[in-house]
Amino acid sequence: MFVLPGLLLYLLFFVYPTINGLILSFTDWEGISPEWNWVGLANYEKMLFGDMIFKKAMVNNLKFMLCVVLFQTVFSLVLAILLLKNSKTNVFLRALYFFPTIISSISVAFIWGFVLNPNVGALNIMLGNIGLEALAQNWLGNPSIAMLSIAFVQIWAHTGQMLVIFVAGLQAIPGELYEAVYLDGANRWQAFKNITWPMVAPAATIVVAYTTIQSFKAFDLIFALTGGGPAFSTEILSTYIYHTAFQSSEFGYAATQSMAFMAIIALITFVQFKLLKGNRAA
Repeated sequence: MFVLPGLLLYLLFFVYPTINGLILSFTDWEGISPEWNWVGLANYEKMLFGDMIFKKAMVNNLKFMLCVVLFQTVFSLVLAILLLKNSKTNVFLRALYFFPTIISSISVAFIWGFVLNPNVGALNIMLGNIGLEALAQNWLGNPSIAMLSIAFVQIWAHTGQMLVIFVAGLQAIPGELYEAVYLDGANRWQAFKNITWPMVAPAATIVVAYTTIQSFKAFDLIFALTGGGPAFSTEILSTYIYHTAFQSSEFGYAATQSMAFMAIIALITFVQFKLLKGNRAA
C-alpha cells in the first residue's frame, strides 16, 4: 500500500507514455489528424538505413557524452579532494562552485552566448587584451569547435553539483584506513588507488550515470546556444527529435527516434553500472 501511490504515478507518467510512443512509432501520424496509417517497420528502416542526420546526431551525442562524463567526473573528483576539509574557505568554495547548478540551463545558455560571441564576447576581447587575438574564434559558429564549446559550458554548469556528491562519498571514508596505509609506507597515489577510489565508487556510479543522462538531455542548452547548427555539428538526439516532430510534423517518425533514444540511454547506463560495479568489487 505504501508503494501504490508511487507506482501509480510511475505507470501514468512513464509506462503509459512509453507504450503510447511505441505504438506511434509504427505509424505516420503528423501530429494533428485524429487518424493515422500503420507503416510497420518503415520508420525504423528509415532511421537505421536512410537518415544520415539521425546518425550524425547520435555520433554528436556520443562524443558530447564522452567529453562531458570524462572531464566533469575528473574535475569534480579533484575539486572534492581539494575541498574535502570543512573549513570556512572550503565550504564557501563548494557553495560557489555549486551556484551554477541552481541557474536554469536557458540562463546559462544566454550568459555563455554573450561570453562566446565572436564580435563582442568577453572571451575574444580578453584574448585580444592579453595579446592572444590569434586564438580568438567563432566559438559557436565554427563546426569543428562548436560542440566542444557547448561541452565546456555543460561541464562548467554541473561540475559543482557532482562535487557535492563526491564530497559526501569521501567524507564517509574512515580516516583510520588512511592512517593504516600510510603507516605501511604507502604514498598518496597508492592511498588513492587502494582506498579512495574503491570506497568512493558508489558515489562515482551516481555521478557517471547522472552525467550521462544529463549529456543526452542537454536539449535546452544546445537549443538556446546553437539550435543544432552550424551544419548539424551540434545536433544531438533530443534536438533532432524536436525538429522532426515540431518542425517537420513527423510525430510518428519522432516517436521512433524517441524509442531508439531511450534504448541507447538504457544500454549505456547499464554498461556503466556494470563496469563501475566490477571496479568496486575488485
